[in-house]
Amino acid sequence: MSFLFVALGGALGAIGRYAIGLIPVKTEFPVLTLITNIIGAVLIGFIVGVVSSKSDVSDNTVLFWKTGVCGGFTTFSTFSLEALILFEKKSYFFGSVYVVLSAAFCIFGVLLGKRLAMMLR
Repeated sequence: MSFLFVALGGALGAIGRYAIGLIPVKTEFPVLTLITNIIGAVLIGFIVGVVSSKSDVSDNTVLFWKTGVCGGFTTFSTFSLEALILFEKKSYFFGSVYVVLSAAFCIFGVLLGKRLAMMLR
């Protein structure tokens, strides 16, 4: 049953991300992606804040909003939360390594994926 909550939230998040991408902008800077990532980070922070102060929030509600909506909207929000948790635990080394490795390997992963696709054409 929990998969259904994640799926429904994910669909809602993906629709939200797509809708923001339809806003016409006149810049080469990826401002809409930046805005989407910031909104996702604020949203997941809000969800974590609400859940940590209320014990009566169901697991399915958390799955719907945190994993579903935020995950469908942007996984950058999850990355941001995990990095913050490491820094809040004063695990500055691992937090920094996580941030650097995530950025570097994900950029490399996109490059690798593009190269693999070109090789298969």
